[in-house]
Amino acid sequence: MIFYFMIAAATVTLALQIRTVPEQGAERHGASGISRQQAYNVLCLFSIFLILFAVSACRLNVGNDYAKYVEFMHLIACDAYNYVPTEAGFNALVAVLYRLAGNENFLLVFGVFAFLTIGLFLKAMYEQSDSFGLSFFLFMAFGFYFSTFNTVRYYLALALALYSVKYVLKKEWVKFLLLVLLGSTFHKSMLVVIPLYFLATLAWKKWQLALMALFCTTFFFLQDFYLKAVVFLYPSYEDTEYLEGGISWFNILRCLGVLIFAMLYYKQTVAGSRRNRFYFFCNLGALVLYTCCSFLPIITRIGYYLNITQILFIPAVLKKIENKRQKRFWGITIVLAASAYFLLYLMRADNDGIRVLPYQTFMFHDMVPILSDVN
Repeated sequence: MIFYFMIAAATVTLALQIRTVPEQGAERHGASGISRQQAYNVLCLFSIFLILFAVSACRLNVGNDYAKYVEFMHLIACDAYNYVPTEAGFNALVAVLYRLAGNENFLLVFGVFAFLTIGLFLKAMYEQSDSFGLSFFLFMAFGFYFSTFNTVRYYLALALALYSVKYVLKKEWVKFLLLVLLGSTFHKSMLVVIPLYFLATLAWKKWQLALMALFCTTFFFLQDFYLKAVVFLYPSYEDTEYLEGGISWFNILRCLGVLIFAMLYYKQTVAGSRRNRFYFFCNLGALVLYTCCSFLPIITRIGYYLNITQILFIPAVLKKIENKRQKRFWGITIVLAASAYFLLYLMRADNDGIRVLPYQTFMFHDMVPILSDVN
């Protein structure tokens, strides 16, 4: 746990040094015309990336499904595709990397996924956030980074989803769809962002929200229908523990907190901003999913496509608060609340379903036997 605190503290300290500077009026040097602040930004970003990438790529058997993924990769290497539930993009990438490595080098695969996932998250925050430092702090405090140690396919898709938000806001739908289709070849759940993000862009009227609320009541008395739909999309879930739902209280409380914060300054920070309105409806949609669809398997994965926008939404709202005292108060409150959340996350980090603790590395530990080795 202390190691993770050190990683978070070091990278957040670097992130707080990053400033977005206007192109005009910035002091530039060299033939490239890059300002000193921009050069410092690049240095800090690279340092953050290097630290997070090293921790992720060097881990061994960290994550509740690490051994399962090693087993999947082994089956792919044996051309036993009928026995793996993974998507074509993942299968093709594993096959190519194993061929290039000349053996079943699963560490290389995890390293490539870490490189792509962390790089995309950092790029999305740097390009889209009003405060990279605060967004990155929330990214770490809410456990998104350490959660990338689990379900590497999904978190690559989640990083792509966050990056795709800029195309949604610019209404560059072709680029958005192409990015979603690419991500769905690694985790097909990413396809849900097509309707969800589109709905979040709409300027909802009160009567439309009332109709949507009426539709949401169907989740309470048509549960069998929705479960059958999930099994149709994910046949491997049938007759498994994955069909067991559950209420995600932490996510519900976090969505409620963010929405209440935004509602207090709605006219000032949300109403006149298409971008902030999109973030608001994403979080409202996540709250609906967590409360009305808790019976669906792994509903948190769908909800994360929506509430990942919190790391952009909170800094955007905070920036638009005009009263300096209130802005300072909420800034301190957010940092304290997120820090408490991070502490609770780490206290549960060795639980089944998370298991990102204890941290182990291939430099000092050996891989546990996978199913194929046992049989």
